[in-house]
Amino acid sequence: MARRVAVVGAGISGLVCIKVCLDEGLEPVCFERSDDIGGLWKFKESPEPGFSGIYRSLVTNTSKEMMCFSDFPMPADYPNYMHHSQLLRYFRLYAEHFDLKRHINFQTTVRSVRQRPDFSTTGQWDVVTVNRDGEEDQHIFDGVLVCSGQYTHPVLPLGDFPGHETFTGRCYHSWEYKDADAFRGKKVVVVGIGNSGGDVAVEISRSAEKTFLSTRDGAWVVGRMSTNGLPLDMTAITRLTHVLTLLLPKALVNWVAQRDLNHKYDHRLYGLMPRHRLLDKRVVINDDLPGQILQGALVMKSNLQGFQGSALVFEDGTVEENIDAVVFCTGYKTIFSFLPPSLSWGRLFPPSLECHTLAIMGLIQAKGPIMPIVEMQARWATRVIAGLCHLPPQETMLSVIESDRRRNMKSYSCPKQAALQVTYISYLDFIADEIGVRPSIFRLLLRDPVLVLKVFLGPYTPYQFRLTGPGRWAGARQAILTQWERVAHPFKTRVVYEPETRLCGLCSPWMLTLVGGALIMTMLFKYFELLDKNPSCIRAP
Repeated sequence: MARRVAVVGAGISGLVCIKVCLDEGLEPVCFERSDDIGGLWKFKESPEPGFSGIYRSLVTNTSKEMMCFSDFPMPADYPNYMHHSQLLRYFRLYAEHFDLKRHINFQTTVRSVRQRPDFSTTGQWDVVTVNRDGEEDQHIFDGVLVCSGQYTHPVLPLGDFPGHETFTGRCYHSWEYKDADAFRGKKVVVVGIGNSGGDVAVEISRSAEKTFLSTRDGAWVVGRMSTNGLPLDMTAITRLTHVLTLLLPKALVNWVAQRDLNHKYDHRLYGLMPRHRLLDKRVVINDDLPGQILQGALVMKSNLQGFQGSALVFEDGTVEENIDAVVFCTGYKTIFSFLPPSLSWGRLFPPSLECHTLAIMGLIQAKGPIMPIVEMQARWATRVIAGLCHLPPQETMLSVIESDRRRNMKSYSCPKQAALQVTYISYLDFIADEIGVRPSIFRLLLRDPVLVLKVFLGPYTPYQFRLTGPGRWAGARQAILTQWERVAHPFKTRVVYEPETRLCGLCSPWMLTLVGGALIMTMLFKYFELLDKNPSCIRAP
């Protein structure tokens, strides 16, 4: 009899967990509070308490080839960076292709998840749910995968700012923000410079009278485009760059990367310069923020200190008068109200459990797309629940988490945040080793030298983890070999004029190679001829 696994939530994590459960011969039962799939990426016109919220103009900041599911490439005609509605369509295609929706109970809320009395021997869970009619049901499951997200409880830290009760304008959290219509012609302060803060500040600055962006530490800001207009993550996140980053002195890598970035726009001049080095924290991905500063539509400010009626006071002593609204982009609290507090932490598996039959998906932070991380976590967790993979003792797990936390405290002052930071490629490769799906560069070099160049030198796309081992996909090799074709496809919307030239044949790569080879052979021939005639004319230094 197949082991039954409860999947809490039908967003991106929930969908991939259902699919992976089926792959491993488990029986998934998904509970979703809303009436649809998509989770965070399902746009709602009005914010709903307890649910995540996104703004109307939201576009992904990771490209389609880097963020897709490993055995389901995105359609070639999709743009490389998608509007949220298009990404939701991809999730629908995924759910339809693998027939996932029949495993989802919509409008059903998970009330509690508790260990059964015989948990130490069975690893089973008592799960209480409430359906759309308010009826309570009790279930027994062999495993639980928590996929309810971490962007549902916004942090609005008004108590940290003296005088906020005297403010005559309105304070928002970015969780409430949908578009800039309400801010047209007004003076607005945006607090916080993460990815959401950058997006919201830029959009408001296009219609507001004046927009200020307040930041405590500053940030390194990069655009989505790399050399030749290619997606940045596809050129930056590779196995080669990862190896170089590990081998070269970190100070040197930071200096080179910061120098290159400052050539585009000087972060010190633009008021963006952070206290940390580029590789120490995640960057802000925004194509338009420097341009809005250049135009004067967006003004950088230091950390907010307090309120004085309609005026805002900043830490550098400056005051901005007649402010109409403040938008706080100050993050979220991670709350799993249905879990005991002792289980609501840990990167994937709560270390305190005797039987590791519960996992919390996506509770991690890395400099890379989250979808491949969640998929790999799901593949690992389902194999642990199925008894096919085993975890180290609790002491070892706690030791690793504590070691990483101490190392990350140099960049992240908050201990909880520091514990969640991982190195993107190292973390995925670690999980891949545990599952048995990490590609062997040496074996590929002997068997498939064309593919190994794509795997090692090319983008670190998720297809790599379907080449071998459990869950192997026959289409993985072809997906890797054609990934740049799918990148180029959405650009091909018109015939581009190519000017004719009489020298085109002479300048072809083959002709240049032949000519270059002939020149080298001629030089070598002359060199040895000279040696034969007069050996003493060539002296050692």
